[in-house]
Amino acid sequence: MNAKLPITVLVPTKNEEVNIGRCLAALSPAQCIIVIDSHSQDATIQIAQKAGAEVVQFDYRGAYPKKRQWALDYLKIETPWVLLIDADEVVPGTLWEEIRMAINQPHPSVAYMITKGFHFLGHRFRFGGFSHSAVLLFRKSGAKFEQIIDEGEDLYDMEVHERIIVNGSIEKLKTPLIHMDCKGLQAYLDRHNRYSAWEARVRNNFIKTGRWGKETIKPRLLGDAQERRRFLKALAIRIPFEPQLWFLYHYIFRLGFLEGRPGLIASQIRADYITQVRGKMYELQLREKGLLS
Repeated sequence: MNAKLPITVLVPTKNEEVNIGRCLAALSPAQCIIVIDSHSQDATIQIAQKAGAEVVQFDYRGAYPKKRQWALDYLKIETPWVLLIDADEVVPGTLWEEIRMAINQPHPSVAYMITKGFHFLGHRFRFGGFSHSAVLLFRKSGAKFEQIIDEGEDLYDMEVHERIIVNGSIEKLKTPLIHMDCKGLQAYLDRHNRYSAWEARVRNNFIKTGRWGKETIKPRLLGDAQERRRFLKALAIRIPFEPQLWFLYHYIFRLGFLEGRPGLIASQIRADYITQVRGKMYELQLREKGLLS
């Protein structure tokens, strides 16, 4: 039997009873599993404890750090490596083997990017460009979350689209996570409605200041996936008809139409999300000018 990997897995939760059991069942190769909960009112805590995970409660006090950075700063993490996983994600066995090989190299990188393989309406997407890569595995001493400007009454206690800043080399693993939320389409749409309010504030601050935050990923067209994504976002927010362009990007350019009806729906939802973001940005700007109370 293979020895446990010297990795602490951090899993943020709030009312994730539908997803958490499946997620934790796939984390057995890791030495330590910590569920960072925001006072769930369902069976999330009981399921996590039964699965053998350590459960800690997080009380957000506003500003930085949010949930996962707080865990990195204040929890006793005794392993040299940290893996970030959401409750609706599953680490397949082939990815664990790839992780084992990566961190057991004589000179491993400081961090590794992993693709969040997109599953939607019970369908695994191979086309459409909805899967994205982010730094999820890293040495605890060599990485931290960026500090995005986030001002508003409905602050989130967990990082939304914040990325990990790495002090050192980054490589990319080939095997994707299985990213599949079992809560259903309504929950998916509700979450994106909340995220659009957050992104509208972040974009509005960027338009005014030229900065995403105090310390953030540097936008670079020829950089890694995180840097390239940030560069393209800075361009997209200034382009007219951005929602329609995102639809064309996912459905036509990235061949989302090959995924059938789920591909069409996912592309439409992406366009609708950007429409919400830009509408909420416009509302913020009207309020700042005193044209709305």
